[in-house]
Parts: sequence; C-alpha cells; structure tokens
Amino acid sequence: MTTTPLLTLPEVEALAREAHAAQTDKAGRPYTEHLQAVANGVRAKGGDDEQIAAAWLHDAVEDDALTEEWLRSAALTRRTKDIVLALTKRKGEPQEAYARRILDTPGALLVKESDLAHNANPARLAVLDEPTRTRLTEKYATMRALLGLAAP
Repeated sequence: MTTTPLLTLPEVEALAREAHAAQTDKAGRPYTEHLQAVANGVRAKGGDDEQIAAAWLHDAVEDDALTEEWLRSAALTRRTKDIVLALTKRKGEPQEAYARRILDTPGALLVKESDLAHNANPARLAVLDEPTRTRLTEKYATMRALLGLAAP
C-alpha cells in the first residue's frame, strides 16, 4: 500500500495563494496578505506545522476558494483539516455555536486568535469607512469574548 506524502508548508502556502489570488480584503488589499499575517501570527505564538497549514487555508472553504470536498481528500493531516473546518463559518450559524466548535477543536483557537488579531489591527481598520470599522470592531470583540480571549 502506498501513501500519498503530506503537502509541505511551502506547498500549502502556494496552494492558498493560488486559490485566493483574485480575492481582495475590505480595504482592497490582496487577500493573501491576510493569510500570510495569520500564518506568521500562528508561527510567532508557537503554533505547529499543522496549525500553520490551517492558518493558510482557514478561509479557503468559507470563501469558496477551495471546496470542502477538496479539503477532505487533500494530503493534509486530519488535525489540519479539522481546524480548517472548525474555522469555516456556516450560513446562518449563531456566533456562539461557531465559537464552541473552535473551542472544541484542538489547535483551532490559536489560529482564530491570530485571525482576529490581524482583522482587528487598527492600521487595517483605519482605512475602512466609519460604519464598517465600527461594525467589524464590535464583531471581533464579541468573538474574542465568546472565545475567552483578552482584548488585544
């Protein structure tokens, strides 16, 4: 029986960059900058390779950059896949259920914490219009509270 080797971190990064290549964030910046920042944040906080891989892919299914079917069959560890799926918001899902899934999935909280830290970065928020900035600031604060994370 032959087993497919797992994707390396550089391969995961390249795959994520390609999948999100046409996407921009709310400020019009390349979305891959956000993925890079989340992966760097996970690495800086001592995250392991599975968490760093999940950081690169954390929005891929939610943003329809990659399908859930692709993820399930990808040459990634079960833990990486579980983290990505835990971080994938579902339509109509209450924030409390989303937060509980993150808390219940080993390794997911660190990735979400890094995601929230980058999303709530004052320099990143400063370029948005006031209503959007206020809405997002409140949204991120609520999620931090649900996850038991201290304010940045």
